[in-house]
Amino acid sequence: MRRLVLLWVGVIFTAAVSGQTLHDFSVPDIYGDAQSLEQYAGNVILLVNTASLCGFTYQYEGLQRVHDRFHQRGFTVLGFPSNNFANQELETEAEILGFCESTFGVTFPLFRRTNVRSGLPGQRIDPLFQWLTTVGPQPGPVTWNFNKFLIGKDGRLIARFDTPVEPEDPRIIRAIEEALAN
Repeated sequence: MRRLVLLWVGVIFTAAVSGQTLHDFSVPDIYGDAQSLEQYAGNVILLVNTASLCGFTYQYEGLQRVHDRFHQRGFTVLGFPSNNFANQELETEAEILGFCESTFGVTFPLFRRTNVRSGLPGQRIDPLFQWLTTVGPQPGPVTWNFNKFLIGKDGRLIARFDTPVEPEDPRIIRAIEEALAN
């Protein structure tokens, strides 16, 4: 009976998660102000979990170039700093913001440090990333910093790219252009 109850709860959770869109979430930005992601309705979003001290941190440059290239057409990059992988994120939001602006000229929106996975004691995955990792074409946990999630104008996840896929990779550019055309 207990197993049946757990299965039923899992079915209910999955149904609730799969019916959501990006626009259903509110998250604190890097300044600590609550931001409804509904403000991005009608836009194409590349949502990325980032880290300031990672071997892939250089990808901020490509993310900024992609943001600049498509922003006027209704596209934006959203950066979610995370310290879930090998302590590769700075301690405070002020440090993260300063680093991103001064080192890479980041102008796209950044958000508070976010848990993108569960694992260590006291470490619970943020509801936004719970949704991102359980819906769409490639469900599964965030594997490292700089995973990229492409969200369509309707707020639904349409593509996912792992860490090594560069922001300006032709596959990402093609997917962004297709999403903007729809």
